[in-house]
Amino acid sequence: MIILGVDYGRRKIGLALSEGSLAQPLGVVKVTSSLDAVGKMRQAVAKHLAGTIVLGISEGKMAEEQKEFARLLSQTLPVEVRTWDETLTTMDAKSLSLAAHLPRAKRRKLEDAFAASVMLQSYLDHETASSS
Repeated sequence: MIILGVDYGRRKIGLALSEGSLAQPLGVVKVTSSLDAVGKMRQAVAKHLAGTIVLGISEGKMAEEQKEFARLLSQTLPVEVRTWDETLTTMDAKSLSLAAHLPRAKRRKLEDAFAASVMLQSYLDHETASSS
Protein backbone atom coordinates (compact mmCIF):
# COMPACT_ATOMS: atom_id res chain seq x y z
CA MET A 1 0.00 0.00 0.00
CA ILE A 2 1.24 3.49 -0.85
CA ILE A 3 1.10 5.96 2.04
CA LEU A 4 1.36 9.74 1.71
CA GLY A 5 2.87 11.47 4.75
CA VAL A 6 1.73 15.05 5.29
CA ASP A 7 3.37 17.77 7.39
CA TYR A 8 0.59 20.37 7.31
CA GLY A 9 1.30 24.08 7.58
CA ARG A 10 -0.77 27.15 6.76
CA ARG A 11 1.47 28.15 3.83
CA LYS A 12 3.53 25.05 3.08
CA ILE A 13 2.82 21.33 3.23
CA GLY A 14 5.63 18.82 3.35
CA LEU A 15 5.00 15.50 1.63
CA ALA A 16 6.65 12.11 2.02
CA LEU A 17 5.87 8.79 0.40
CA SER A 18 6.16 5.15 1.39
CA GLU A 19 5.58 2.12 -0.78
CA GLY A 20 6.80 -0.30 1.87
CA SER A 21 8.70 0.05 5.11
CA LEU A 22 10.74 3.16 4.26
CA ALA A 23 9.58 6.76 3.99
CA GLN A 24 11.19 9.18 1.58
CA PRO A 25 10.77 12.94 1.23
CA LEU A 26 8.62 13.84 -1.76
CA GLY A 27 8.52 17.62 -1.82
CA VAL A 28 6.84 20.75 -0.52
CA VAL A 29 3.71 22.38 -1.91
CA LYS A 30 2.74 25.97 -1.24
CA VAL A 31 -0.89 26.63 -0.42
CA THR A 32 -3.05 29.71 -0.09
CA SER A 33 -6.04 28.29 1.81
CA SER A 34 -7.44 25.06 3.23
CA LEU A 35 -9.42 24.53 0.01
CA ASP A 36 -6.25 24.97 -2.03
CA ALA A 37 -4.52 22.50 0.33
CA VAL A 38 -7.28 19.91 -0.14
CA GLY A 39 -7.02 20.29 -3.91
CA LYS A 40 -3.26 19.77 -3.83
CA MET A 41 -3.65 16.74 -1.57
CA ARG A 42 -6.20 15.34 -4.04
CA GLN A 43 -3.64 15.79 -6.85
CA ALA A 44 -0.87 14.14 -4.80
CA VAL A 45 -3.09 11.16 -3.91
CA ALA A 46 -4.05 10.67 -7.56
CA LYS A 47 -0.52 11.14 -8.91
CA HIS A 48 1.07 8.69 -6.47
CA LEU A 49 -1.91 6.30 -6.17
CA ALA A 50 -1.86 6.66 -2.38
CA GLY A 51 -4.36 4.59 -0.43
CA THR A 52 -3.72 6.24 2.93
CA ILE A 53 -2.71 9.67 4.20
CA VAL A 54 -0.86 9.96 7.50
CA LEU A 55 -1.12 13.54 8.73
CA GLY A 56 1.20 14.79 11.45
CA ILE A 57 -0.33 16.40 14.52
CA SER A 58 1.78 18.72 16.66
CA GLU A 59 0.85 20.46 19.90
CA GLY A 60 -1.14 23.50 20.93
CA LYS A 61 -3.29 25.66 18.67
CA MET A 62 -1.73 24.28 15.48
CA ALA A 63 -2.82 20.79 16.53
CA GLU A 64 -6.45 21.86 16.36
CA GLU A 65 -5.97 23.20 12.81
CA GLN A 66 -4.23 19.98 11.80
CA LYS A 67 -7.04 17.84 13.24
CA GLU A 68 -9.59 19.95 11.38
CA PHE A 69 -7.60 19.54 8.16
CA ALA A 70 -7.55 15.76 8.74
CA ARG A 71 -11.36 15.81 9.12
CA LEU A 72 -11.68 17.85 5.92
CA LEU A 73 -9.48 15.40 4.02
CA SER A 74 -11.47 12.45 5.40
CA GLN A 75 -14.70 14.01 4.17
CA THR A 76 -13.48 14.95 0.70
CA LEU A 77 -10.89 12.38 -0.42
CA PRO A 78 -11.50 8.69 -1.18
CA VAL A 79 -8.61 7.49 1.03
CA GLU A 80 -8.14 6.57 4.66
CA VAL A 81 -6.77 9.48 6.71
CA ARG A 82 -4.84 8.73 9.88
CA THR A 83 -3.14 11.12 12.26
CA TRP A 84 0.24 10.67 13.95
CA ASP A 85 2.26 12.63 16.49
CA GLU A 86 4.78 14.85 14.74
CA THR A 87 6.24 16.50 17.83
CA LEU A 88 9.92 17.35 17.26
CA THR A 89 10.01 15.98 13.69
CA THR A 90 11.12 19.34 12.29
CA MET A 91 14.05 19.39 14.73
CA ASP A 92 14.94 15.79 13.85
CA ALA A 93 14.71 16.61 10.14
CA LYS A 94 17.02 19.61 10.58
CA SER A 95 19.57 17.47 12.42
CA LEU A 96 19.49 14.77 9.76
CA SER A 97 19.87 17.23 6.89
CA LEU A 98 22.79 18.90 8.66
CA ALA A 99 24.43 15.52 9.22
CA ALA A 100 23.98 14.78 5.51
CA HIS A 101 25.86 18.03 4.72
CA LEU A 102 23.08 19.36 2.51
CA PRO A 103 23.54 22.97 1.41
CA ARG A 104 21.60 25.49 3.49
CA ALA A 105 19.31 26.52 0.61
CA LYS A 106 18.31 22.92 -0.09
CA ARG A 107 17.76 22.23 3.62
CA ARG A 108 15.41 25.19 3.95
CA LYS A 109 13.56 24.38 0.73
CA LEU A 110 12.90 20.75 1.69
CA GLU A 111 12.64 21.09 5.49
CA ASP A 112 8.91 20.32 5.55
CA ALA A 113 9.32 17.30 3.27
CA PHE A 114 12.07 15.97 5.55
CA ALA A 115 9.80 16.50 8.57
CA ALA A 116 6.98 14.63 6.79
CA SER A 117 9.41 11.81 6.07
CA VAL A 118 10.57 11.58 9.70
CA MET A 119 6.95 11.57 10.89
CA LEU A 120 5.90 8.94 8.34
CA GLN A 121 8.89 6.73 9.20
CA SER A 122 7.90 6.90 12.88
CA TYR A 123 4.39 5.78 11.92
CA LEU A 124 5.73 2.93 9.73
CA ASP A 125 8.11 1.74 12.46
CA HIS A 126 5.25 1.68 14.97
CA GLU A 127 2.98 -0.24 12.60
CA THR A 128 5.73 -2.78 11.89
CA ALA A 129 6.42 -3.27 15.62
CA SER A 130 2.68 -3.60 16.36
CA SER A 131 2.18 -6.31 13.76
CA SER A 132 5.18 -8.38 14.92
